Amino acid sequence: MKKVTRKVGKYEVGRTLGEGTFAKVKFAHNTETGESVAMKVMAKSTILKHRMVDQINQEISIMKIVRHPNIVRLHGVLASQTTIYIILEFVTGGELYDKIVHQGRLSENESRRYFQQLIDAVSHCHSKGVYHRDLKPENLLLDSNGNLKVSDFGLSALPKQGVGLLHTTCGTPNYVAPEVLSNQGYDGAAADVWSCGVILYVLMAGYLPFNEIDLPSLYKKINAAEFSCPFWFSSGSKSLLCRILDPNPKTRIRIEGIKNDPWFRKNYVSSKCREDEEVNLDDIHAVFDDIEENYVSEQSGNNDTGPLIMNAFEMITLSQGLNLSALFDRRQDYVKRQTRFVSREPAKVIISTIEAVAESMNFKVHTRHYKTRLEGISANKTAQFAVVLEVFEVAPSLFMVDVRKAAGDTLEYHKFYKNFCAKLEHIIWKPKEAMTNSSLLRTMTC
Repeated sequence: MKKVTRKVGKYEVGRTLGEGTFAKVKFAHNTETGESVAMKVMAKSTILKHRMVDQINQEISIMKIVRHPNIVRLHGVLASQTTIYIILEFVTGGELYDKIVHQGRLSENESRRYFQQLIDAVSHCHSKGVYHRDLKPENLLLDSNGNLKVSDFGLSALPKQGVGLLHTTCGTPNYVAPEVLSNQGYDGAAADVWSCGVILYVLMAGYLPFNEIDLPSLYKKINAAEFSCPFWFSSGSKSLLCRILDPNPKTRIRIEGIKNDPWFRKNYVSSKCREDEEVNLDDIHAVFDDIEENYVSEQSGNNDTGPLIMNAFEMITLSQGLNLSALFDRRQDYVKRQTRFVSREPAKVIISTIEAVAESMNFKVHTRHYKTRLEGISANKTAQFAVVLEVFEVAPSLFMVDVRKAAGDTLEYHKFYKNFCAKLEHIIWKPKEAMTNSSLLRTMTC
């Protein structure tokens, strides 16, 4: 079996976990400690071209400043002559968004627990002078123990000295506070509290409090705080929500008020923050300095001969604990941005079949090695829709196809995935009997 690896310093880099316009996030593990990490990879040329140096510096600085059990931890920053690598905590439980879509809505007690952890994390950010500005379920991850982790500080703000209000309109429209839309300046703390209230509503209802097809109608409802609570909301939760989703930021409840609310305090266990650590920001500024002695070493294997090999360790990280059945049973593949199926067809046949099906669905197809990107227009014809498929070898004559959304709406991606897989049924392997963890691991490590 061929060995294909890529190393960045002490990290062995594996599959892509996700990608956006300016960055890719890859799975990696520390070869010295064995620790799994998420590696955010950004090309320096792209950052310079789009004048994002200050934004990237600020994002990294903020993640170094906010260290809390309910916030994704930044381990460090590395750079080569061409690339910046941000090393982050690897969170295995997926997005809270996935759980909401799969279950429809969460129980009041479970919603309250996630909301308590969210408020603890946001409170800690605010105590450090950091305002997230893009709080939504897609940016809330779950660890293997089901604890919430706030991620994606790319739109976060540190208020400038002597300036009390923020002025940049940013965030996701359905979760944005009315004052952010007014372009009159806003208090970052109050705006974050509003977003937390929308998240709490979504957790308990399974749908958004403000949701219109066109933006003018959506903004009108947000500005008037025009929403209604479903009958199953308790009086305590409704009372708190009405104080959070107050369109007037000056009378809106603050974090301290939320923490003292009787509904919030039920079964509340405050997250214990890590001891304050000395924060050194020198490596952040160094990533853009062209000093060769600061560059991390990069080693890349040749993958022209076949798809990348995914070892047993990586396979386990794809699943919850050691239960690998979800990898081989698409019925367990919940609504996620990233999904996968298994095939026993040769890798070249898999790729050619994917290309043919994608072209029949009017996608533009770009293939390099054993990775294919499909590009099209969203169903409402207003935005780009893109999907990336990558073939991995998990055992001799057994291949896993990793499918992930690169651009577009998550629910639209799920519809695409179901339709796409239906056209690929003839190459998707469905074992007659569920494979046990031990037999699969023996197969992959032999």
